[in-house]
Amino acid sequence: MATAAITTSGLISVEQYLRMSFEHDAEFVEGRIIARPVPTWEHSILQAFLLRVIYAIAHPFGFFVIGEQRVQVRPDRFRVPDVCVVSARPDNSNRPGVVTQPPHLCVEILSPDDTAVEALEKVREYLSFGVQWVWVIDPTTCTGQIHSRNRVTTVEDKIFSTDRFQVNLADVEF
Repeated sequence: MATAAITTSGLISVEQYLRMSFEHDAEFVEGRIIARPVPTWEHSILQAFLLRVIYAIAHPFGFFVIGEQRVQVRPDRFRVPDVCVVSARPDNSNRPGVVTQPPHLCVEILSPDDTAVEALEKVREYLSFGVQWVWVIDPTTCTGQIHSRNRVTTVEDKIFSTDRFQVNLADVEF
């Protein structure tokens, strides 16, 4: 989630961003490419755990569970949550491979370089876009926050939930 901007000779267009590829996908904010940090061991293990466990719970209900998927939260902003739960495949007519409808859940797993300001900015963008649930998780403690439109809940017991499912991070093996 770190917001280290990749140096370019100027601002680029959405179309240029969408044609670019990155070793570790980058985000796009108002004409700037925002590099995402390479995941730590704990980040990667937690992400794999969440993808597997949430898929097992949510897929039977018709949800798609995907990792590092571009989500267009505004015309000039694309974010790449670590885990994303959507109720439908992306409409590929305008933006191939980009989620343009609000996901049910976006999960941000913190990296050592992330700041609270950056994390909250993403949470606000997701919620403004219409995402129902946003989890922000510290991979070293498996604690964090659950955000929804109505409230923020601090998670100390390692149990993250939405209105449809819950995941116990005490089961993660690092």
